[in-house]
Amino acid sequence: MIKKELFSNVLTLAWNLLLVYVCYTLCRLAFLFVNWDTFSGNLSWGYTISLLGAGIIFDTTAILYSNALFILLFLLPLHWKETPSFYKGVRWIFTIVNTFFLITNLIDCVYFRFSGRRTTMTVFQEFKNEGEGNLASIFLDEFISYWYLVVFAALLSYAIYKLYRSPQNFPVKQKLSYYVVQLVTLLIAIPFTVFGMRGGMTTATRPITLSNANQYVRRPLDAGLVLNTPFSLFRTLGKTTFVTPNYLPDSEAVAVYSPIHTPTDSVAFRPMNVVVIIWEGFSKQHVGSLNPQLENGTYKGYTPFIDSLLTRSLTFQYSYSNGRKSIDGMPSVLSSIPSFVEPFFLTPSALNDVSSIAGELTKNKGYSSAFFHGAMNGSMGFQAFARSVGFQKYFGRTEYNEDPNYNGDADFDGTWAIWDEEFLQFYCDRMSEMKEPFVTSVFTASSHGPFVLPERYKGKFPVGEDPFSELIGYSDYAIGRFFEKAEKQPWFKNTLFVITADHTSGNYYPDYVTDLGYYKVPVIFYAPGMPDLKGLDTEKIVEQIDIMPTVLGILGYDRPYVGFGQDALHTPASEKFAVNYIHASGIYQFLKGDYLIQFDGEKVIHAYRFRTDVLMKDDVKDSMPQEVRKEMETQLKSIIQQYMQRMNNNELVYRE
Repeated sequence: MIKKELFSNVLTLAWNLLLVYVCYTLCRLAFLFVNWDTFSGNLSWGYTISLLGAGIIFDTTAILYSNALFILLFLLPLHWKETPSFYKGVRWIFTIVNTFFLITNLIDCVYFRFSGRRTTMTVFQEFKNEGEGNLASIFLDEFISYWYLVVFAALLSYAIYKLYRSPQNFPVKQKLSYYVVQLVTLLIAIPFTVFGMRGGMTTATRPITLSNANQYVRRPLDAGLVLNTPFSLFRTLGKTTFVTPNYLPDSEAVAVYSPIHTPTDSVAFRPMNVVVIIWEGFSKQHVGSLNPQLENGTYKGYTPFIDSLLTRSLTFQYSYSNGRKSIDGMPSVLSSIPSFVEPFFLTPSALNDVSSIAGELTKNKGYSSAFFHGAMNGSMGFQAFARSVGFQKYFGRTEYNEDPNYNGDADFDGTWAIWDEEFLQFYCDRMSEMKEPFVTSVFTASSHGPFVLPERYKGKFPVGEDPFSELIGYSDYAIGRFFEKAEKQPWFKNTLFVITADHTSGNYYPDYVTDLGYYKVPVIFYAPGMPDLKGLDTEKIVEQIDIMPTVLGILGYDRPYVGFGQDALHTPASEKFAVNYIHASGIYQFLKGDYLIQFDGEKVIHAYRFRTDVLMKDDVKDSMPQEVRKEMETQLKSIIQQYMQRMNNNELVYRE
């Protein structure tokens, strides 16, 4: 008779893997707890349980990938390995590997609030230009802020080590039985491990990917609860970013939508200066005058200067970002490139020829140009991108420190960048030295984590429900001081200013924690020499990628160029649209007219009347006019297809 000790390897293996499953579930609960404001409004007990259950499918893939070596070591049919010292080494492998992946899960408890998705392999490219000391400082600050997650990670690691079980010693006289049992068990385990990694048992089943999470959720953002970070890392390792779909014949796709802008009017070119301010983490939620619906009409927001500027500027009730990260914002704002699948910076297409506001005006209209960012030169890849799209000069922390009129690193926030107040004054000074007409852009930094306020301003700005509000108030003050100085410069009245955000942050109110709310950013055009350019447009849908076509349209630019957006001033409201991509689940959102559709790459999965149903509670996919849905779906397919095609074929600039 075969003794039960011969099956000890299988039983203890099952116990140890079950232990990892429990840890993954605890990480998912921690993820939900930290991001409660994001998910709670859409949860019920039944729905929450179903999400947790669906998560086990994706946990299985991640656990089997990360523990493949551990499984092999346990089931390898070699009797000489059945010693305490061997399993002691296996115990450390098991503990270290699983602790690492559990930590990645817990990191996303925090990072998801900023990125809107589980971390993928592109994160290593995103931060490759940051100095080691800077990254260490950022991580240290986050560890202190979220100390409870650090403690939780330590407890999980300790539990894995302590609760790990080694198999019992097998009977020496039953070596033949041992080899038979172990070999059979291994041969059975191999296909089931492969099935678990793939997410299915049939040859017709494709390996599950991030997008498979959509079948278990009611809204795309909830896919973040179903997925786990190790799965997202494994599934994006070495993957091709842009795959061109064949939705439509090329000629039909171009007829439906074309990113090529060809001037049709013989309007004289107006050589105005162009200043684009990209404000870190500036949500529309922060602006009191843009939110009369909040707090029964008493909401004041955190941007008194912007509120005053809006009385003499043009802005839009329905304005949106194209992405959720800083590296999404710069290509969208300056080059009219949306963020689909992965941030443009982090893909091979970043080496393509790319146009921009600066590139068009510098090359074809003789403008001087410069880009400004107060962080370490090279940070976030901004310097490389600015140079590649036609900015002639770059001013960062290095150039600021070399200016004897400023205090150098005495104005450094200690982690990220030069304080906005000082750097924007420096920005104004450098523009006053430039030959007109010029085009410049500045990317602010102080409202970026770790959210440190200059000591002299502690207690000066209102503190709201989110950690961003006080820094948003400070950046608003800094921009106000910039305009005070700019108004005294000879170039001021001949300048078109654009103010927008890279992405939202600190979303708190229900209007701003929906699939669409996370993309609501201001888009402001201000030209002191154009007094008619003002008001709040309550009809047109505007997005970041519209900024480049709108600026060139205001100037009367007379050359063809490539841009995926539209001229917001010269496009009828009925033709205006916005498109963005929910990275958490791989869903495209497309707004036009009164409707928003959500598209999974193959079909429309949800639709909403976004102007009236701001909380996105009533799915009208089946009740909306079918001809409207079909038209929107076809236009979105055309946009996606041409985007992928142009990315892969290096067609982001106009060629005769």
